[in-house]
Amino acid sequence: MSVLRSRPVLRWLVPATAAVAVIGGGAAIGTFAAEAEPSLPPRTAAQLLVDLQTSRLEGVSGTVVQRADLGLPPLVGLAPGNELTSMLTGTHTLRVWYSGPERQRVALLDTLGEQDVIRNGRDVWTWESRTNTARHRTLGDTEATKAAPEARPNLPATPQQAADLALAAIDPSTEVSVGRSATVAGQDAYELVLQPRDKDSLVHQLRIAIDAKQHVPLRFEVLAKGSDQPAFEMAFTQIDYRRPADDQFTFNPPPGVTVTEEKAERPGAGKPEHAKPAGDPQVRAVGTGWTTVLVARLDGALGGKPTDAKPAVPPAGAAPDMDLSKLLGGLAAVKGDWGSGRLLTGKLFSVLLTDDGRVLAGAVTPERLYQAARG
Repeated sequence: MSVLRSRPVLRWLVPATAAVAVIGGGAAIGTFAAEAEPSLPPRTAAQLLVDLQTSRLEGVSGTVVQRADLGLPPLVGLAPGNELTSMLTGTHTLRVWYSGPERQRVALLDTLGEQDVIRNGRDVWTWESRTNTARHRTLGDTEATKAAPEARPNLPATPQQAADLALAAIDPSTEVSVGRSATVAGQDAYELVLQPRDKDSLVHQLRIAIDAKQHVPLRFEVLAKGSDQPAFEMAFTQIDYRRPADDQFTFNPPPGVTVTEEKAERPGAGKPEHAKPAGDPQVRAVGTGWTTVLVARLDGALGGKPTDAKPAVPPAGAAPDMDLSKLLGGLAAVKGDWGSGRLLTGKLFSVLLTDDGRVLAGAVTPERLYQAARG
């Protein structure tokens, strides 16, 4: 069970990982460089988990930087700057402001512009500087009770959100310990270390740096097996625990902006919240814990051999600059008693696309995917 589930500020407080645009090309972040290890009173892992549960934070603002170096091969068929490649590689940055569950702001920065998501009470604004367009939505009663705005759905936005996901995975398959103390964004911090026990997991460790005084996650790192450098990391490079001024959450449309008004949620519209399906019926999970494999069927999307596949209509969500046939054809061909297909591997995950239209993915070795594919 996540220790952060009942803490809106903790669920919100970490960089919008894939919601930011590329600023660098995968180089190390200088601000992440190690500082002298501070001398802190001893704390156990259990005490650090309690610290996360009991912290009380009314406001915060700061700068978050995220870096990904997943060791992926060049993906043929994806144009440079494609959203998928931007999400999985390079260095990204954003500014965050939090002033309670009804006032949050995230500014995603890149070399070509800025994207903002602002919630102020029931008003939610999104703005993109490149096109100078904005959208405004007034939250309905159900939406107003939900947590902070998300730049993109189902993706962590700060070290805090990433920590929430990681802590939710704590079970007998996880070894929990205390690492070395550190200084992050000028704050002394303890380090909580989560390590999978299953040898088929590609994850070596998750490391969460927790502010020694405020008990807020300041840095989140994922290390792949066989490496002592993070394959993925996000951290505050500057943080201020004072409540931001109210005007930070007021959207002032710039000159010439085009504003689109979105319709408010209608009471009773659609299915009631409790009637929504728990998950996509097209996707099932094989296994548990760190070595869970997700299996999906893309009926009609692959259309036979991956090298020949070029559907007339791209799959839902496919970017316009993605050539599916080239993408699949550029992956390594594999086969076994489970069938045949294409394999994509990185430092932290493997993806198997079978010729019969299945997709299997997980933070696991290819052998674990083949085992799942046999079933």
